[in-house]
Amino acid sequence: MIDTNEFTRPLRGEVRSGIARRRRWSAGEKGRIVAEAVSPGAVIAEVARRHDLTPQHLSNWIRAAKAGDIVLPAGREVDFVPIVAAGPDCAVAPVIEILAGSLVVRIPLGCDGRMLENVLRAVKRA
Repeated sequence: MIDTNEFTRPLRGEVRSGIARRRRWSAGEKGRIVAEAVSPGAVIAEVARRHDLTPQHLSNWIRAAKAGDIVLPAGREVDFVPIVAAGPDCAVAPVIEILAGSLVVRIPLGCDGRMLENVLRAVKRA
């Protein structure tokens, strides 16, 4: 007869005790975390983990910031720009049009992400 208990490994995990409470984040904290998450080179999952959030929760905050419900801290280089779609009666070829002062940049819709990123970086420098 074999005792199967000696062949089983103990399960490892984290046990939390006490009362579970919802965390409350101030508007300033949310804005700071969102700004960190959308900064160039940031990975949403890593930022979320650092602040004890789920990536989905942080993505919801980013979506809210794009809608204007969360304000990012002043002095950050990240800006959300609304996209306006032309109606079906538009006679021109489909393009992304960026207006910055007197500067107009038109990018064909079929362009790859790298090209779009390079164009946006060049516009930002100008």
